[in-house]
Amino acid sequence: MMSDMIITVDNLMKSYKDLPVLKGVNFTVKRGGIFALLGSNGAGKTTTVKILSTLLTADSGEVEIDGIGINHPKKVKEKISLTGQYASVDEMLTGRENMDMICDLRGVENKKQLVESLLNQFELAKSADRKVSTYSGGMRRKLDIAMSLIGNPAVIFLDEPTTGLDPQSRLVLWDTIKTLAEIGTTIFLTTQYLEEAERLADYIAILNEGMIIAEGTTEELKKSMPSNVIEFSFEDFSEMEKARGLLQDYKVRADKDGLRLAVAVNNGIDQLTEVLNDLKKGCINVSHFEQKLPTLEDVFLNLINEKERLA
Repeated sequence: MMSDMIITVDNLMKSYKDLPVLKGVNFTVKRGGIFALLGSNGAGKTTTVKILSTLLTADSGEVEIDGIGINHPKKVKEKISLTGQYASVDEMLTGRENMDMICDLRGVENKKQLVESLLNQFELAKSADRKVSTYSGGMRRKLDIAMSLIGNPAVIFLDEPTTGLDPQSRLVLWDTIKTLAEIGTTIFLTTQYLEEAERLADYIAILNEGMIIAEGTTEELKKSMPSNVIEFSFEDFSEMEKARGLLQDYKVRADKDGLRLAVAVNNGIDQLTEVLNDLKKGCINVSHFEQKLPTLEDVFLNLINEKERLA
């Protein structure tokens, strides 16, 4: 009987010389859908992906991909595909030639039919016979992901796939990723963009200093917040900065473009009253305020700050 879990990671550990990077990582990934591994730079996300995709050997721990241990790298590689932070395409070839090359490497039958289907699916058919050097960043990324689908992998690892993309290309790629999940492909996503994880992921694990410090659905993680978020709007930048300085003892997130401050306050009215009194005493003009549901960024920052406080 096929397991619901397509990836299991048990007590994964890895050090570079004397520097421990993974310190006993544990998580599972359900078959189908989108799993996001979040963490700051240096948290161990890329090291985890490299181990799971057999590009790097762990010091200890056990990993299975679709029932196969990563101590059998050849069999695991038949089940997976990896797209890194930068598109790994040959710029001197056309889009179609890149696709043909991967088909040949993987011994794909009906190559022409598959290539045409993928080019159409990723809206690359019109540019298929142009050299990739003429493609935009978004087009290269779409080609890279299209190539990763050749061979019908059970799991696609996307390691920070929207790095360097403009906002429009990022939105297009998000749609592509959601489409892949809808057809049953398991997506393992790492990203520094918390909005990206919030938009895409069915399940999230947060990695900090080599350990998983929280996991769950977006809603489950938000419910774990010990505070509400109050968003204050200001008429000008100077008023917002004065408020930010005055409220430095609270967890504050600034939206400079929107002239807004999001302030985490304990559940209940007492701390909200304290914040409002502080702003009034500071003669700071607030044009509007309202209670907001916490974002994934609020959850992430709260968890990291709490971890540092207890360290």
